[in-house]
Amino acid sequence: MTSESKMHSALSATGVSFSFSSRLVLDDVSLVLRPGTLTALVGANGAGKSTLLNLLQGKLSPDKGSVSLGDEPIHVCRDQVALMPQRGRIDWDFPLSVRELVGLGQLRGRRIGCCDQAAALERVGLSSLAGRRLNRLSGGQQQRALLARTLVQPSEVLLLDEPCAAIDPPSRDQLLLLMRQLADAGHSLLVSSHDWGEALNVYDRVIVLDGRILAEGTPAEVRSALAALTNLGNHCCG
Repeated sequence: MTSESKMHSALSATGVSFSFSSRLVLDDVSLVLRPGTLTALVGANGAGKSTLLNLLQGKLSPDKGSVSLGDEPIHVCRDQVALMPQRGRIDWDFPLSVRELVGLGQLRGRRIGCCDQAAALERVGLSSLAGRRLNRLSGGQQQRALLARTLVQPSEVLLLDEPCAAIDPPSRDQLLLLMRQLADAGHSLLVSSHDWGEALNVYDRVIVLDGRILAEGTPAEVRSALAALTNLGNHCCG
């Protein structure tokens, strides 16, 4: 399979389990992320969301199961899947400008992603701040800078870890709109989130994770499934 054909393939996890320090973090997780879809990955802290994203990008290897892009195992094509880390995991005092941070996403000698550096900065609304130091950005601007770095990577699959965390509602709405536009343009996005509110309606699908997948489907289907589980729990405990 060529690099170009991989760029339009589904990212799949099949029966994935993972343990850390003898603690089972993920148990028999299976999912498919198809091109042109925007999927939310929701769950509480400790549910395994970040671990799953790292497994899907190939930074971690599962104890059981497999991850593949099209017909290829992820470890041979992990540069085709971009992972945007949580904002809290970045040292924002490191002496870099926004432009320099975004440039780190471009692999030397490899083709660029959906945007070159200038286009990525324009797309996230940071062109005027390209020369600004990272520690002079607001939380929302930092999230958009990380997203711009992701956009210049040669990937059609984008895994975003808590991109809307700890930012104001206008910045969140801008990010959600941009993610929707990326999916409509053919990208496949999986976005981890704590947001159970109306913002979920922008997504095509929702996956609820708590060590294993509790529910999956459209936002309406997932809300119905969770309501049924809650009612069953109340009935059993009543």
